[in-house]
Amino acid sequence: MKDITWVMTLNLAMHMMLMLQSSVNIITCNARAMGSAQKLRVVASEYNVTCILVFGDSSVDPGNNNDLPDTWHKGNFLPYGFDFGHSIPTGRFTNGRLSTDFIAAGLGYKNIIKAYLDRDLKEEDLLHGVSFASGGSGYDDFTANITNVISLGKQLEYFKEYKVRIEKVAGKEGGHKIVEDALFILSMGTNDFLQNYYVDPTRSHTFTIAQYQRYLINCMETYIKKMHSVGVRRLAVVGMEPFGCMPLIKTLKNSVKCDEDMNQVALSFNILLKAKLSAIQATLGIRTVFVDIYQLIQNTLRYPSRYGFTETEKGCCGSGTTEFGMTLKGLNTCQDHSKYIYWDAVHFTENMYYIIADEAVKSIITSL
Repeated sequence: MKDITWVMTLNLAMHMMLMLQSSVNIITCNARAMGSAQKLRVVASEYNVTCILVFGDSSVDPGNNNDLPDTWHKGNFLPYGFDFGHSIPTGRFTNGRLSTDFIAAGLGYKNIIKAYLDRDLKEEDLLHGVSFASGGSGYDDFTANITNVISLGKQLEYFKEYKVRIEKVAGKEGGHKIVEDALFILSMGTNDFLQNYYVDPTRSHTFTIAQYQRYLINCMETYIKKMHSVGVRRLAVVGMEPFGCMPLIKTLKNSVKCDEDMNQVALSFNILLKAKLSAIQATLGIRTVFVDIYQLIQNTLRYPSRYGFTETEKGCCGSGTTEFGMTLKGLNTCQDHSKYIYWDAVHFTENMYYIIADEAVKSIITSL
């Protein structure tokens, strides 16, 4: 009996130490981001930034997919949300908060950006910004249609609906001002390749990879023009990550190394994206920001200890090599979440999203 009690006490002590270490790592990440966040708050105040409004995929989806009936692109179950509040899964495809949540906190609004389709969304939440993003979506609406999630076109429709609602809350003039001075964030593109071009034959039979890249850029341009026509004036667009380094891709390629051909696709797409944003700003007058996360993630994977990580090869949950979305449901997690770059085989951990948010804040500060 004494042995059992001793083991239980030891396990509890180890658990408390791990929780303390995780807290220290989060505090360290917060400290790194605090300087940029304070600068962002000053700049945002100077330019009267009212809120954040978000379009995109699972990198910025806080739960819009939760009630979609015919898709497996969901994250409203454990171990997603393991470190969110009281281990409450929200629909975010990570263990805690997303980069957009941290950016909102940096602006001094709220600690999280809620999903527009959140059942508990209050009218006051509209004033602080919402996310229309949907895990599995892309610049190509066909990408969303493959897995029955919310396309960028539909996200834009929800934004138009949001405008009507915000005018009822803040008045017509007030609602117009909120939208005009909002910071819009657009983050997507990876799914267009990983669940569309490389998997479904429809696009690959029609386009070469270079042609499809240009097709996506044209899709993005079309939607940005539509956004501008309904009031978008400040837009930060997140570039594509080196998706050839995802644990899932390494597993499928049976390699411990990143797939450099895929990474080159992401890198060349970013070059086209950045150039197009400059052209759009010159012609439309919309203020655009390109948030380059490619090199940041590459550096984190190459030199993880500099950022507080130790595990780069696999995700924290399950085997860490193949599971994501519904296949992650109910699986066990690694012991120290703070040491992992990836939460599942595709998506990042909260600590990695801290780092990405800090990079985004730096870009936004220089471009507002």
